[in-house]
Amino acid sequence: MSGTDFIGDLAQGALTARAVEPAHGEGRDDGHTHENACLNCGTALIGRHCHNCGQAAHVHKTLGAFFHDLLHGVFHFEGKIWRTLPMLAWRPGRLTREYIDGRRASYVSPIALFLFVVFLTFAVFNLLGSPIAFNNQGQNKGIEQGISEAEQEALKAQTTAEQKLAEAKAGKGGDIDRLQRDVDGARNAVTVIRAAQGGKLPTDIASANTAAEKSAVDAINRAWQHARENPELTIYKLQNSAYKYSWLLIPLSVPFLWLLFPFSRRYRLYDHTVFVTYSLSFMLMLLAAISALTVWGGAGLVVGALFFYAPFHMYRQLRDAYDLTRFGAWWRTWFVSLFAFLVLTLFATIMTLLVAV
Repeated sequence: MSGTDFIGDLAQGALTARAVEPAHGEGRDDGHTHENACLNCGTALIGRHCHNCGQAAHVHKTLGAFFHDLLHGVFHFEGKIWRTLPMLAWRPGRLTREYIDGRRASYVSPIALFLFVVFLTFAVFNLLGSPIAFNNQGQNKGIEQGISEAEQEALKAQTTAEQKLAEAKAGKGGDIDRLQRDVDGARNAVTVIRAAQGGKLPTDIASANTAAEKSAVDAINRAWQHARENPELTIYKLQNSAYKYSWLLIPLSVPFLWLLFPFSRRYRLYDHTVFVTYSLSFMLMLLAAISALTVWGGAGLVVGALFFYAPFHMYRQLRDAYDLTRFGAWWRTWFVSLFAFLVLTLFATIMTLLVAV
């Protein structure tokens, strides 16, 4: 992806976010008209926006003012972005509580920020390119080493499973049928890994033990076969689907957060939605920063610190947004981390099924 495409995606994200949160309160910049009546409906103006139709009192009519509006949308969000981002990074709970309690004029709304960050994050990913070199077999030593280590672990698991099965058959206790399935699964894993080492992949990666599992297993194998035939296209489609349906992360996350406050009359679904949207916005920015630092050879300590900051950020947001004690925020942070993993798993499953269709 070229730098021009990156800037274009960034601008598109800002403009989409501004569509959710329209401009207001802009000053008298050069290149903007200064009208006494609304140019849209003719109503006499008494402020910076028409009180009848809502159109801005002053509209740009020069190329310079047009590009000023574009840059304003990308870098300012009427100046709110520079007040919102520091709060989001260091005082996320206070930002969440301020917005929920109605003190919103100084901050970018959660959904506007989320839309902008989604565009920004995927623009960064496209700029960095895919980390997987499908057509470079034999050159990526890190992948080869990983496959070799995976084979060793799979062989250990196979040996352990076979030993337990042998003990069960010798009358030392154990469910023989279940242990036999464990042995079969371990052997299949070794076969798949060894096939990958040889540059070949198996046709199927899942098997059904019962008739009820057959339809699900067939869908998994179809998706696998599709990815096996054209991995580059599959990666592209997954990226595109994740980009389009990233908003699903919000409704997928809210029920899990609600489980932490099931009987609370003070905190309702709206509060949880604001919390989740701001939190997702930050985590996406954090992921983009980690990806960029990793690809561009950033310091390992910095990358590691960013990883560890994610749960600390959750802790701070929980404590301030929900007025929790340290212990209350601490134990909920563990559950939120688990819930985040479950949500990402659900989201990845949905994206995989969409690609397979």
